[in-house]
Amino acid sequence: MTSAAFDGACDCHVHIYTPGYALAPTATFTPPDAPLSAYRAVQQALGLRRAVVVQPTGYGFDNACTLAAVAELGEDARAVVVVPPEVTDAELARLHGAGARGIRFMMLSGGLLAWDALETLAARVEPLGWHIDLQFDGRDMPLHVERLRRLPGRLVIDHIGKFLGPTTPDDAAFGTLRRVLDAGRCWIKLAAPYETSRSGPPAYADVAPLARALAAHHAERCLWASNWPHPNVQPVPDNRALLDWALECIGDAGKTRHILVDNPAALYGF
Repeated sequence: MTSAAFDGACDCHVHIYTPGYALAPTATFTPPDAPLSAYRAVQQALGLRRAVVVQPTGYGFDNACTLAAVAELGEDARAVVVVPPEVTDAELARLHGAGARGIRFMMLSGGLLAWDALETLAARVEPLGWHIDLQFDGRDMPLHVERLRRLPGRLVIDHIGKFLGPTTPDDAAFGTLRRVLDAGRCWIKLAAPYETSRSGPPAYADVAPLARALAAHHAERCLWASNWPHPNVQPVPDNRALLDWALECIGDAGKTRHILVDNPAALYGF
């Protein structure tokens, strides 16, 4: 079973770094050259049609590179952008017309938006059908669960919850994540196991039980993403191996179609 068997398969988290776009002063590392032409080759090799281009932290509030990639990809692409808390309604409308469907909140190194902007921006973009794309240390989930359950609109949590420490499906923080998913307005990306795994590839044996549990019990709340070009990760992971890992964790053709095609189509408006 491969993604090519599912027409409309979507990669829900990629970054584009095109030479000529200046990094923000807040950038924490120099990214690799990763233009859209290189990602198109990945799409073709993996049998993917749709993509969500997520604003990298390195470009700060300047979404120009991300939006240029979405414009070139056309109707099969959407954007997740980063905007300042004081963003105007006119700018949000412009971004929506350019394909934006979410605001990224990166609560780890390099992020620009703080927790105190979360509710306000979520309420601003809910009428547009946008979501909040959130990345933080999943071990802190119990600290934030009530605000996330009350958050206006839709929520997407990155990278299997991004538990930056040993975690099992029985851990309290993982159980809290599952309760947030049960509320029905939250999705989670089965992506980038290398960012938290200590056992490493190819099996990512310490993270696989989390992905399997999410796919088994929350298939309609799961998305898949490559996290291409795997910024600041060495050695660079193999894209085919990562997709195969996720497909093995999902393990069911019906659930795979939900995760690769149906869920992203509904969330991003394809």
